[in-house]
Amino acid sequence: MQTIVDSVEAEETGRDEGDSGDVTAAPDDMSTLKVMIIDDSKTIRRTAESLLKKEGCQVVTATDGFEALAKIADEKPDIIFVDIMMPRLDGYQTCALIKNNQVFKHTPVVMLSSKDGLFDRARGRIVGSDQYLTKPFTREELLGAIREHVGRSD
Repeated sequence: MQTIVDSVEAEETGRDEGDSGDVTAAPDDMSTLKVMIIDDSKTIRRTAESLLKKEGCQVVTATDGFEALAKIADEKPDIIFVDIMMPRLDGYQTCALIKNNQVFKHTPVVMLSSKDGLFDRARGRIVGSDQYLTKPFTREELLGAIREHVGRSD
């Protein structure tokens, strides 16, 4: 299974490993989508941003929850991917603040974590997350989350 980091490394070296036709089944209007990536890892931010821009998305990044909250009101992302373990304001707190805001409560939030425990997944659901992806996630998982949550009616 090819991870998002592998995809970007392949792109940078000119290799095209693991591309399959069904992966591009993302929405046709991906260029109109604004995706926010909140992660304290520069590698995760950079690789996700590169992949999503290649798919035509507009990408906004933040290094932690405080920076993200300052950008969300201005940028109005269509979907937010947030790392759980971050300094200052962790992913759970960030998600809870987003979901408790009347303007952004319907914005899909996908938790990102290297932990795959039942407790972590449950805690993510409690604060209102729409999905939970375990790092390292694949290109298919990232695009699948966007397809599943963006444009659906609540």
